Amino acid sequence: MARKTKPIRSDIAWSTPDRIEVHGKSLPDELLGHINLGDMAFLQIVGRMPTAQESKLFNAVAVTLVEHGITPSALAARLTYAGAPESLQAAVAAGLCGLGTVFVGSTEGTAKMLYEALPPGTQGADLEQIARDVVAGFRARGAIVPGLGHPLHKPVDPRAPRLFQIAAENGFSGDYIKLEQLICAEAERLSGKMLPVNATGAIGAICCELCLPWKIVRGIGVLARAIGLVGHILEESNNPIAVEIWQRVEDEATAHIRPGAA
Repeated sequence: MARKTKPIRSDIAWSTPDRIEVHGKSLPDELLGHINLGDMAFLQIVGRMPTAQESKLFNAVAVTLVEHGITPSALAARLTYAGAPESLQAAVAAGLCGLGTVFVGSTEGTAKMLYEALPPGTQGADLEQIARDVVAGFRARGAIVPGLGHPLHKPVDPRAPRLFQIAAENGFSGDYIKLEQLICAEAERLSGKMLPVNATGAIGAICCELCLPWKIVRGIGVLARAIGLVGHILEESNNPIAVEIWQRVEDEATAHIRPGAA
């Protein structure tokens, strides 16, 4: 029996010898010179141009995730570049592979948690009770609540309140942000620890306010951090530190077994 086939279809973009359209807009005539990179990302993900308010908030989210210093992703990119300087894209890819449940990708975990606790369209929910149930569920599983706590930024991650402020200024301070803040308060109460809403927690909540599917939220971090990693690789090419890091780590890690080591 012949295999039943389905139509092959994409609604994102098409090209002819003299025309390129992206989501129904002419790339040369309607997009180039008219929109910024964040708005282009929103158009590609959502399929429409953002409103002025969505643009400001989405761009703030993207800018937040571009850079955070010599992080594991930046180190991975720099070390890969040291070994394969002919392949910038491999170095960027190496850094992006580490965006998971601990770094950057926790935006996805936060958004998924919030959508599951408060399905889209829910009205009049008891957010305080939901927060208690969410935290209790994570504690019962011995799991870490995504989007809370930071090894450096205590008692407040300065990025989170600023993002929430921008959301409020643009009409996106709704139940998901409130629920995230209540979850934070409940987790701190039960643990007795400082567990501030971190940047990825704030972004996860904001992405819910923007009605973005949780499964693509990590992608915003990927597109933003790729820009940051390109910057790190350029700096690495001009002022290398990766080989020095490698040699110091090797020296320290093996000092106890090397003859004559201090």
